[in-house]
Amino acid sequence: MANVLSMYRTVKRLGIPDSQIILMLSDDVACNSRNLFPGSVFNNKDHAIDLYGDSVEVDYRGYEVTVENFIRLLTDRWTEDHPKSKRLLTDENSNIFIYMTGHGGDDFLKFQDAEEIASEDIADAFQQMYEKKRYKEIFFMVDTCQANTMYSKFYSPNILAVGSSEMDESSYSHHSDVEIGVAVIDRFTYYCLDFLENIDKNSTLTLQDLFDSFTFERIHSHVGVRTDLFQRDPSEVLITDFFANVQNVIPDDSKPLSLSHYHHYKDYIGTAQYEQNNNVLDLALEKNHENFSSSKFDRLTKRFKSTNELNVDIGSNEYSLAFSKQSVTLGLMFVVMIVLFILSGNTTKANYNLYNN
Repeated sequence: MANVLSMYRTVKRLGIPDSQIILMLSDDVACNSRNLFPGSVFNNKDHAIDLYGDSVEVDYRGYEVTVENFIRLLTDRWTEDHPKSKRLLTDENSNIFIYMTGHGGDDFLKFQDAEEIASEDIADAFQQMYEKKRYKEIFFMVDTCQANTMYSKFYSPNILAVGSSEMDESSYSHHSDVEIGVAVIDRFTYYCLDFLENIDKNSTLTLQDLFDSFTFERIHSHVGVRTDLFQRDPSEVLITDFFANVQNVIPDDSKPLSLSHYHHYKDYIGTAQYEQNNNVLDLALEKNHENFSSSKFDRLTKRFKSTNELNVDIGSNEYSLAFSKQSVTLGLMFVVMIVLFILSGNTTKANYNLYNN
């Protein structure tokens, strides 16, 4: 459980809000009567950070964590009355980070020690997502025994996958807490977090930098990375493309996209607010053929007004006000994260017994 809560805490620190995270926990260890530290979960023996805390929003818990619900979540095959807060509301512009951890084997991962999800099931769900334009890119991370087999059947485009161990290879825990007598976090996740805790949302480190940190000496298993379905080179993919929410617009020195004409408005600088369901660049391009008066800028500002304070500087360059998808770089606006903790019955009993001391 500490694996997934640690990852959850990290992406929230890097700016991804709960509204863009789907958290699935199959067991409520924090509130179990056998927990020596009621209401708390730790990932280190020094108990420095309570991962559960006051701000954890669990979307699916206990017996809601099933293979069926996971597939429905990916494909958005719900009844109309299913709460929006428990749905993956994505489109073709969304980057999705999926983290799974638990007990697994060759091409399968256990759910509740009662059922299993096969690598083919996830692969087919991803294909449905692609056909329904539910993602731009997916980064799939799995920490379990024989983890690399879980992405072996993927066949949809724009998917990057990493696993903690090869076929016929175990994944190992990092260290134990003597007070509860059980390992509190796994090695792969521990060193992933060790890397991520040293960056912020403005980091220029790439996914390849992360992958390079997974040495056998650290992980004690062979971490695998699958890149053949992914269009970009991991060395050119910023960590923040999947692990952070960078909400800003950055000037680019590249040549602007040719427009029919520029809007002349001397030395004018304004600020618009970004709203999740709109794209400020698309609106700007729509305004391309209009005279850009201050009153129209005011209407643009009102349209994009929201609590998300994404400031878009609309400035002049030699009396020209130009909008272009090539003349500005739009930072990542909608990263969605799915985090799963799939606990088998055997592990549950082990944890409970050790909590009981």
